[in-house]
Amino acid sequence: MNTAAKLAVYGTGLALAFGASLGAGRVVGPIAAEDRPEHGDTHEPASGEPGGAAEGAQDADNAASGLQISAAGYSLEPLDVPDKAGDEQRLSFRILDSEGSPVTGFTPEHEKKLHLIIVRRDMTGFQHVHPRLEKGGVWSLPMTLDEPGAYRLFADFVPEGRDDGLVLGADLEVPGDSTPEPLPKPVRTAEVDGYTVTLKGDLKAGTGSALDLSVSKDGEPVTDLQPYLGAFGHLVALRDGDLAYLHVHPGGAPGDGKTKPGPGVDFHAEVPSRGDYRLFFDFKHDGKVRTAEFTATTDGAGADSGGGEPADSEPDSESDSGNEGGHEGESGHGAH
Repeated sequence: MNTAAKLAVYGTGLALAFGASLGAGRVVGPIAAEDRPEHGDTHEPASGEPGGAAEGAQDADNAASGLQISAAGYSLEPLDVPDKAGDEQRLSFRILDSEGSPVTGFTPEHEKKLHLIIVRRDMTGFQHVHPRLEKGGVWSLPMTLDEPGAYRLFADFVPEGRDDGLVLGADLEVPGDSTPEPLPKPVRTAEVDGYTVTLKGDLKAGTGSALDLSVSKDGEPVTDLQPYLGAFGHLVALRDGDLAYLHVHPGGAPGDGKTKPGPGVDFHAEVPSRGDYRLFFDFKHDGKVRTAEFTATTDGAGADSGGGEPADSEPDSESDSGNEGGHEGESGHGAH
């Protein structure tokens, strides 16, 4: 287990209105979109921006989520990072304030004080976990990264005293031979653990978009989804290329008298730029959290059928039961 040797500070680049080099377990710099094989329906990037951002989107991109390791006087400091693929190892980090002191006060959002998203730079191996806050402001949890390669981690939290939350990001690398996977083509359905999830609605650059994700099993709609972290479903979205973190908001809440427990879960999304996005939809049924994955593009292209691979599961370190899955299905204020 190595201590992170290098922090990469990211400038404010492209953003969203939502939200193998050698070495052992180290923090690395960003990887460009051209380093990844592209799917067959690739859209040409405009203005040379990562992920195909449209010309003129820079103004809307000034409030990037997860593109910076420091923002608003807070910084993400990785400490221990995994250095061997396939082994359970300690992952730890701190949030530092503007004076360089560890932050120890956090306001819970969606039932957790901090939500951690980790995904490989090719957007495989998605996990959503909730580390434990230890003495000295250290967040830690056991973590298994199944494949070598470059990973991006996002810390999503609300410091005490702030009304709004922050998303800070950093890259780390697990050494070993690694070939980036191509981005899957856009599809309208994803299969996970015998469940079929259907996506309705299209992303539209520069305006709000209504998305509906409907869950069925064995051809029958699931009408008894279970509340999970304050909602019937959660959606994390990342933009291809820069992995900017999108803020996606579900409609309604369990117990409000009007939101039904399935089969559909509605979301409102805003994306300022044209391009491809990876959507990770978490839902809970029969006591277990599952993740359905989609590729979506702002021109609405999509297949009638297809599938997303389920995310790997790791036990949550905050005493959540093992049958809830490790990625723990939501991203705090970034997936309301």
